[in-house]
Amino acid sequence: MDRHIFQYGDAEIRYLKKRDKILGLAIDRIGMIEREVTPDPFTALVSSIVAQQISAKAAATVWDRMQERFGTITGETLASVSPEEIRQCGMSLRKAGYIHGIGTAVKRGEMDFSRFGEMSDSGIIDHLTALPGVGKWTAEMLLLFSLERPDVVSWNDLAIRRGMMNLYNRITLTREQFERYRKRYSPYGSVASLYLWAVSHE
Repeated sequence: MDRHIFQYGDAEIRYLKKRDKILGLAIDRIGMIEREVTPDPFTALVSSIVAQQISAKAAATVWDRMQERFGTITGETLASVSPEEIRQCGMSLRKAGYIHGIGTAVKRGEMDFSRFGEMSDSGIIDHLTALPGVGKWTAEMLLLFSLERPDVVSWNDLAIRRGMMNLYNRITLTREQFERYRKRYSPYGSVASLYLWAVSHE
């Protein structure tokens, strides 16, 4: 299967290094980051619900079971089976209900992923968070790792905040400080996020 990698290059790197010398040093040290993306937003959303609060290995196992049981995972497929049948693939009934709900919303035309290309980031977040089980963080990760939107820096992501604290040698980080950094990275916040995640593990 083809691997899809978040696309960025010299223009984004040059801009971020010019705007933030400390981030620039981290970029030089870490080098280019290859982060996989899931181009289909429906698949990305359902798999993100599957992966909530479990390891990546466990999530992959559940996803494989779903494909074995239901074939190609589509809105129609998920709407046509019961939450209990989805649960039997190895998740909680609550999670299975959320996934069934996404399928039902797609089948009814209430959720049209094909329209996302013409929508703003905030419009997509509002649209997604109207679904039970989809919070703002999940929506922001979909913007970044499916739609490849260029300017996503999530306050709701603990690792992003930890990355900022490590990078700028801060013991705490207020929302005001976070916003100041986020504006500095704009319009290439998503690339900055890739490096903040890397720095968060250092």
